[in-house]
Amino acid sequence: MAEKSDAPHLPRSAPIDAYGQGGFAFAGMSHRGSLLCLPDSIWAWQVTAPRQIDRYALERVFAAANTIDTLLIGTGTEVWLVPRELREALRAVRVMVDAMQTGPAIRTWNVMIGERRRVAAALIAVP
Repeated sequence: MAEKSDAPHLPRSAPIDAYGQGGFAFAGMSHRGSLLCLPDSIWAWQVTAPRQIDRYALERVFAAANTIDTLLIGTGTEVWLVPRELREALRAVRVMVDAMQTGPAIRTWNVMIGERRRVAAALIAVP
Protein backbone atom coordinates (compact mmCIF):
# COMPACT_ATOMS: atom_id res chain seq x y z
CA MET A 1 0.00 0.00 0.00
CA ALA A 2 2.93 2.37 -0.40
CA GLU A 3 2.40 5.61 -2.28
CA LYS A 4 3.93 5.37 -5.74
CA SER A 5 4.29 9.07 -6.50
CA ASP A 6 7.79 10.09 -7.52
CA ALA A 7 7.46 13.50 -5.88
CA PRO A 8 7.26 14.17 -2.15
CA HIS A 9 4.79 16.69 -0.72
CA LEU A 10 7.78 18.48 0.76
CA PRO A 11 11.46 17.94 -0.16
CA ARG A 12 12.60 18.29 3.48
CA SER A 13 11.44 17.34 6.95
CA ALA A 14 9.19 19.72 8.88
CA PRO A 15 7.37 19.82 12.19
CA ILE A 16 3.72 18.78 12.13
CA ASP A 17 1.73 21.85 13.21
CA ALA A 18 -1.70 20.20 13.55
CA TYR A 19 -3.51 16.94 12.93
CA GLY A 20 -7.03 15.55 12.95
CA GLN A 21 -10.08 15.53 10.69
CA GLY A 22 -8.32 12.95 8.52
CA GLY A 23 -5.16 14.94 7.83
CA PHE A 24 -2.19 17.04 8.87
CA ALA A 25 -0.86 20.60 8.62
CA PHE A 26 2.86 21.26 8.16
CA ALA A 27 5.12 23.84 6.49
CA GLY A 28 2.13 26.09 5.70
CA MET A 29 0.40 23.25 3.82
CA SER A 30 -2.37 20.82 4.62
CA HIS A 31 -2.63 17.18 3.60
CA ARG A 32 -5.61 14.84 3.80
CA GLY A 33 -4.64 11.24 4.57
CA SER A 34 -1.66 9.57 6.20
CA LEU A 35 1.97 10.75 5.96
CA LEU A 36 5.39 9.17 5.73
CA CYS A 37 7.99 11.61 7.06
CA LEU A 38 11.62 10.91 6.23
CA PRO A 39 14.70 12.91 7.25
CA ASP A 40 14.77 14.60 3.82
CA SER A 41 11.12 14.59 2.65
CA ILE A 42 7.44 14.16 3.52
CA TRP A 43 5.30 11.82 1.41
CA ALA A 44 1.63 10.88 1.13
CA TRP A 45 1.18 7.38 2.60
CA GLN A 46 -1.75 5.17 1.63
CA VAL A 47 -1.97 3.27 4.95
CA THR A 48 -5.22 3.83 6.86
CA ALA A 49 -4.94 1.15 9.60
CA PRO A 50 -2.06 -0.43 11.51
CA ARG A 51 -2.79 -3.89 10.09
CA GLN A 52 -1.68 -2.52 6.67
CA ILE A 53 1.82 -1.70 7.96
CA ASP A 54 4.36 -4.12 6.58
CA ARG A 55 7.73 -4.04 4.86
CA TYR A 56 6.06 -3.06 1.56
CA ALA A 57 4.22 -0.11 3.17
CA LEU A 58 7.53 1.02 4.67
CA GLU A 59 9.65 0.52 1.53
CA ARG A 60 10.79 4.17 1.53
CA VAL A 61 12.02 3.73 5.12
CA PHE A 62 14.00 0.63 4.17
CA ALA A 63 15.44 2.44 1.13
CA ALA A 64 16.56 5.36 3.34
CA ALA A 65 17.64 3.23 6.32
CA ASN A 66 21.22 4.54 6.18
CA THR A 67 19.86 8.00 7.14
CA ILE A 68 17.43 6.82 9.87
CA ASP A 69 18.11 5.68 13.44
CA THR A 70 14.52 5.65 14.71
CA LEU A 71 11.16 5.05 13.03
CA LEU A 72 8.11 6.34 14.87
CA ILE A 73 4.84 4.74 13.84
CA GLY A 74 1.69 6.72 14.61
CA THR A 75 -1.08 4.12 14.73
CA GLY A 76 -4.04 6.46 14.53
CA THR A 77 -6.22 5.97 17.62
CA GLU A 78 -5.39 2.25 17.94
CA VAL A 79 -2.80 0.61 20.16
CA TRP A 80 -0.70 -1.71 17.97
CA LEU A 81 2.35 -3.85 18.56
CA VAL A 82 4.89 -4.01 15.75
CA PRO A 83 4.94 -7.62 14.48
CA ARG A 84 8.17 -9.44 15.35
CA GLU A 85 9.16 -10.03 11.73
CA LEU A 86 8.82 -6.33 10.86
CA ARG A 87 10.73 -5.27 14.00
CA GLU A 88 13.50 -7.75 13.08
CA ALA A 89 13.63 -6.56 9.46
CA LEU A 90 14.05 -2.97 10.66
CA ARG A 91 16.66 -4.01 13.22
CA ALA A 92 18.58 -5.75 10.41
CA VAL A 93 18.97 -2.35 8.69
CA ARG A 94 19.80 -0.69 12.04
CA VAL A 95 16.49 1.16 12.48
CA MET A 96 14.80 1.08 15.89
CA VAL A 97 11.00 1.24 15.78
CA ASP A 98 8.54 2.67 18.29
CA ALA A 99 4.77 2.46 17.75
CA MET A 100 2.29 4.71 19.56
CA GLN A 101 -0.92 6.55 18.79
CA THR A 102 -0.56 9.31 16.19
CA GLY A 103 -0.78 12.25 18.64
CA PRO A 104 2.18 11.14 20.79
CA ALA A 105 4.09 10.10 17.65
CA ILE A 106 3.72 13.64 16.23
CA ARG A 107 4.88 15.23 19.49
CA THR A 108 7.90 12.89 19.58
CA TRP A 109 8.67 13.58 15.88
CA ASN A 110 8.58 17.34 16.47
CA VAL A 111 10.98 17.07 19.43
CA MET A 112 13.35 14.70 17.64
CA ILE A 113 13.62 16.75 14.45
CA GLY A 114 14.13 19.83 16.62
CA GLU A 115 17.13 18.00 18.08
CA ARG A 116 18.28 17.15 14.53
CA ARG A 117 17.95 13.43 15.22
CA ARG A 118 17.90 10.87 12.40
CA VAL A 119 14.20 10.08 12.65
CA ALA A 120 11.38 9.01 10.35
CA ALA A 121 7.65 8.88 11.13
CA ALA A 122 4.88 6.83 9.54
CA LEU A 123 1.70 8.62 10.65
CA ILE A 124 -1.83 7.27 10.19
CA ALA A 125 -4.36 10.10 9.92
CA VAL A 126 -6.98 10.35 12.66
CA PRO A 127 -10.58 11.54 12.34
